[in-house]
Amino acid sequence: MATKKQDYGNDSISALKGADRVRKRPGVIFGSDGLEGCEHAVFEILSNSIDEAREGHGRTITVTRFADRSIQVEDAGRGCPVDWNEKEQRYNWELVYCELYAGGKYDNVSGDNYEYSLGLNGLGACATQYASRYMDVTVWRDGFEYTLHFQRGEIVGELGKTPLPKSQARKTGTRTRWLPDLDVFTDIAIPAEYFTDVMKRQAVVNAGVTFRFRNETEPGRFEEAEFLYENGIMDYVTELAGEGSLTAPVFWQTEKKGRDRADKPEYKVKLSVACCFSNKVNVIEHYHNSSWLEHGGSPEKAAKSAFVSAIDKYLRDQGKYQKSEGKITWADIEDCLVLVSNNFSTQTSYE
Repeated sequence: MATKKQDYGNDSISALKGADRVRKRPGVIFGSDGLEGCEHAVFEILSNSIDEAREGHGRTITVTRFADRSIQVEDAGRGCPVDWNEKEQRYNWELVYCELYAGGKYDNVSGDNYEYSLGLNGLGACATQYASRYMDVTVWRDGFEYTLHFQRGEIVGELGKTPLPKSQARKTGTRTRWLPDLDVFTDIAIPAEYFTDVMKRQAVVNAGVTFRFRNETEPGRFEEAEFLYENGIMDYVTELAGEGSLTAPVFWQTEKKGRDRADKPEYKVKLSVACCFSNKVNVIEHYHNSSWLEHGGSPEKAAKSAFVSAIDKYLRDQGKYQKSEGKITWADIEDCLVLVSNNFSTQTSYE
């Protein structure tokens, strides 16, 4: 005998609250409840440290992968504000770690903090905390060490605040250690290769910032690797091309302003590209707001158009085309091109 379905009435509608907004629907924030979503959470914490370094606060970011699958990110930035916020009448730690859509990166168009910021502004730290079995946060700023401990999306205890010794009174930075929760993600075994790949790419597009990776292979024993490109994509293209490239690497950078629609506000875009020609290596990579555009996107379309137009004009002006020879194509060019573009916009669109 079939069971009668429950009525769908006014009392059937409910709203997820607090940590359940992420813990029960991680895919909405992280794109997946699997390993990819867990990796996305790592990048959200890492991106906060990168934003600080890009603003000139701290030049080294250390990421540790522990054997128990917990992760730690430490920087030497200004330290995440966690104390009382008079304007909001709440503690900043509540806003940052327990409130979705709260943060300090919403007014970047005005040129204030985090002009070219990364990640899910106002979501990443909170969502990652909500999706963790535990999270321990240590902040150094204003002459104090602040500590927080969360479990399954809830604060345990209260904000700790201890004066730093005089020898460390100027120390600043944030250290975050957390264990992704298997009750939230189906897999939390992030491979070491994910960290090394992401950190190398971030070193490429964040010139002068050192990314240090520590991987615990046995209890208390760590393998370490460092990634640093002092001159960013210029050094990277030089490395890729190696010796004997057909042309020396060149670099261009500029800033532009524009809008997506006449009635939309204007925003800034910082554009940079490094390239050379080689008969041994072919690599073309595009980045926007530190994210690798695996499928090229708009920068790839622009590069194709620019190179074909410029080289076609040169060949015509120099009379290099043979009779009945067709116009040069992108396929002719890309086979010998080493090119990396790195772009940032104050609008955090990834297109």
